[in-house]
Formats: sequence, C-alpha cells, structure tokens
Amino acid sequence: MRAPGTCTRPRGPRGRGAALTLLFATVVAAAAATDCLPRDGGAPGPALAGETGERSRPPERVDRGELARAAAEAVAEGKSGAQAAEEVVSRSGDRWGAVYDPGEYAEFARALDGRYTGVGLSLRRAADGRIEVARVSPGGPAARAGLKAGDRVRAVDGRAVEGRPAAEAVALLRGGGAAPGTPVSVAVQRGDRAWTQPLRRTSLAADDVTVRRAAGGAVHITVSAFTRGSGQRVRDAVRAAPPGAGVLLDLRGNGGGLVDEAVTAAGAFLDGGPVASYDVDGEQRVLTAEPGGDTARPLAVLVDGGTMSAAELLAGALKDRGRAVTVGSRTYGKGSVQLPSPLPDGSVAEVTVGHYRTPSGAAVDGRGITPDVAAGPDGAEQRARQVLTGLGTGS
Repeated sequence: MRAPGTCTRPRGPRGRGAALTLLFATVVAAAAATDCLPRDGGAPGPALAGETGERSRPPERVDRGELARAAAEAVAEGKSGAQAAEEVVSRSGDRWGAVYDPGEYAEFARALDGRYTGVGLSLRRAADGRIEVARVSPGGPAARAGLKAGDRVRAVDGRAVEGRPAAEAVALLRGGGAAPGTPVSVAVQRGDRAWTQPLRRTSLAADDVTVRRAAGGAVHITVSAFTRGSGQRVRDAVRAAPPGAGVLLDLRGNGGGLVDEAVTAAGAFLDGGPVASYDVDGEQRVLTAEPGGDTARPLAVLVDGGTMSAAELLAGALKDRGRAVTVGSRTYGKGSVQLPSPLPDGSVAEVTVGHYRTPSGAAVDGRGITPDVAAGPDGAEQRARQVLTGLGTGS
C-alpha cells in the first residue's frame, strides 16, 4: 500500500516479472491498478501485497538505508542502480519487494486513472485449469477480431497458459508494459474450432464499475478494480438503487487498486467508522469511512480467490462491522505494506514496511478472508440472491 495516498498492488513473490504478473491480475482489460492509500498532499507512499502460498510466513524487511547506498554507489561506479537494489532486496528475503524500471512504474500511474495498454480481454481460470475469456471490452482489438466471452485461451505468443494462473496470461497479453501498437498472438479455441488470432495492443479505458439489475430486482454492482473515481461510482449506484432493493457487491476477481477508492466505496454502506488499520514501520494508522452511507439496504458481497488487496480491505470491513454477508470462497490474502523509494537511475524499489488489518483486528496478509457463506463459482451469485432474500428483500 502506498502510505497516505497509498496503494495495494497485486503482486507475487519477489522479482520484477512475478510482481508485474500479479500487478495486472485483475483483468487484461481492466488493468488491475496499484493500490494506494490517500496520503496528506497526495504523495505516493507504501503499497499492499500478499500471496496465497506460505500463508503464515511473515515477510522479512529490507534496510532502506542500505538499499539507497547500494544503488547510489553502483550509479557512481557507472553500474546499474536498479540491479544493485535488486541484489539487496534478494538478500533481505522480502518476498514482496521488487524493483521497477521507469517505464514499468509509469504504467502503474496510468492504471490509477483507469487506462491500460492491452487487447480488451478479461480472463478467468475455470475449475479444470483452462483459461477462458470472461468479458470482451466493446470496441477493443479483441472485440474487433470477433473474440467472445467463453472462448478458451490456450497460449499467448506461443507460451501455453492452461493450468497457469489467469494473472500470467494477463501479463503476457499486456506484454510487461509494452507500447500501444505492439503485436501479440492468442491461441484460441471455440468448441471444435481452434486458431491463432493476431492482435495489436492499444490504449484502452477500463470499465471498472458496472451496474445491472439482477434476477428478482436486486442491484448487481461489479467492481473489477479500484481505479480513480470508482468509489464514487459505487456510491452513486447505491443512491440510485430503487427503495428496498438489495445490493450484490461483486468483488470477485478484483485485484485491488487505490485504497482511498475502496474506503470511499465502503462509505456507501457505512455511517462512518473504521474501514481498516495499518502500520508503517510500527506507526499505527486508521482508515475511516465518510458518514451518511446507506446502512439499511440488504447487502451481500461476492468474493473469491481473485479478490485481493484493496478489495479484501472493503470486504473485510463490511463483514467485520456486520454490514454485509460475504458469499463465495476465501480471498487471496494480500495485506502487507510496501514503500516505494526512487533510485538514482530513475528506477523505483518497493520494500515491505508493514501490514493492514480489518476493523476487528484480523490480519489479511497470507490468510485471506473466509466468507460467511461458502459457494463455488457456478452457484455463488444464486446463493447471494438467496442471502438477500433472507435479509429481507425480494432479490
């Protein structure tokens, strides 16, 4: 998370490639954004991270003074400051620490504004390990090529993706910060037909908040990433909902984003109070919702293993404070705090400095959030509608 003004970025174990893979895990099209907490003055601060493996293992800490000295000495000697910093991070054992070049970090900033470079595909991993198209962005390269939701993605640029996390396929499609106009080939299967589809990446606007009426009259609000303005769009959707209608807040596959946007979204359902607490180098801080939210409307929150970071922060707050019933499967478990440090060569190093907790004090990093009602991917939405009915609305 970036301290006030911070972010919770989907990340993997230490290393630029793995971290970038998970950074863009939300969707190819939605560009999982960096997760940032609002800081006084809006300056960047630490970022949140976590991963499903080794759930109980606490991350090691990097000596930030040593990091800065190593990078400065390398640059003075005509060597790579980024490489020197990577060596320090590697020795530290910080699983979530990483070093990014200027272009990669600039892509993060674009993602915060809901822009990304890609082909306009949202991907998901099916129960059997296959990678499928979840959604196609209208007007994007994939849509123009005729790709459809439900198509099976077998490989990207010749690299097989079946059995791998959807995040890896996302990273390959995006090209690790590749420029608009660069080519990418996608091996696709639809029924008995299989072919390789050439595409060209382009700059796209993410549609991170969508609203529709679910069966029975409930309002289904899907948030695929917390980019700038998404929290207010959630609030607007709740205010516009018909009186008495329940809300399904769908955070499945949400890889995180701007923490202040998640806090704003929490304010749609809470009348002030704590959303989460976090520590940076031992200093405890609290994030609070704005007062005046709708505290009476029935609310169910859909989560799964792709719910990460800022999305976990929101789900945990609504669950802990008794405001919502959470439905689905255990979330990713990403809640450590990284602090970005500029390096002399323009690169940026991010190292772990703390963790965040839900309002009840529960740690999220490496543990995730266990929903109130367990449901598999095929029956989760129906189960959530049943929950809303039990809460007192014709969903």
